[in-house]
Amino acid sequence: MNYDCVIIGGGPAGLSAGIYAVRGGLKTVLLERMLPGGQTLNADIIENYPGFVDGIVGQQLAENMQKQAERLGLEIVYDEALKISKNKNFTIETAYNGSLHTKTIILAQGAFSRKLEVPGEEAFIGRGVSYCAVCDGALFKGKVCTVFGGGDTAVGDAIYLSRFASKVYLVHRRDQFRAAKTLADKAISIKNIEIIYNAVPKEIVGTSMVEKVILSDTKTNATKEIACQGVFIAVGYIPSTKQLQGFVALDDYGYILVDKHMHTSQAGVFAAGDACEKVLRQVVTAAADGAIAADSAINFINGF
Repeated sequence: MNYDCVIIGGGPAGLSAGIYAVRGGLKTVLLERMLPGGQTLNADIIENYPGFVDGIVGQQLAENMQKQAERLGLEIVYDEALKISKNKNFTIETAYNGSLHTKTIILAQGAFSRKLEVPGEEAFIGRGVSYCAVCDGALFKGKVCTVFGGGDTAVGDAIYLSRFASKVYLVHRRDQFRAAKTLADKAISIKNIEIIYNAVPKEIVGTSMVEKVILSDTKTNATKEIACQGVFIAVGYIPSTKQLQGFVALDDYGYILVDKHMHTSQAGVFAAGDACEKVLRQVVTAAADGAIAADSAINFINGF
């Protein structure tokens, strides 16, 4: 199948790119191996995306973006890009739909959750350890949960879990949050959230399910045990770019290097969203990246 543009990844960056690409007259397909929406699907409420006075549930925003893109003519295929090669144009080998041939590519694979890398984490995934509070929070009604992290996601997760859990510990390795002040202030005001500063996880302990976490004080090295049944990990993300090594330039952390036009080091290949090296990873910046990347793809095809 021949296309003007293939978008890899269906989060806000990919969907935004799709909207702009099809409106720009490009024959475009978006490849998404799971559900469109990316990390947006995990957000209980998004209050900083313009146009929604009272905020919007992440899943609803993702669904709206998908419906808008499809109404405008974007083709969405549930498949995975396995290999990309270049001759005159590009060939993308997929898991289920054979080879796709395209003049341009927009890389929008996003990122996946970073792990704590402590004993017990892997063993208790699905048995008390989770990376998605919105997905699993309701399973912990009346129970005690511990959230690790200090950014918007971690603080938002703690607030969300406070609706279900009897108690939520929010553990951050520093003495102040990286999260937006309004979000942090809200968490501090909730009675069943207890914040533990200057602490890092040392071990997650249990038998068949999580029973407790062991913390280490970053200043004194003293250890502390917290009895809990749920552990929610929100300590950042790792870009989904391993398969791109040698194809486009990446930084030392694996993020795609782009210029202000979202050009990568490979002519005809653009990138957008959380997989890119950037200073702010939010839905609004991902959507903006996608629009710029699509505009650059249109200009590339038109010889501008």
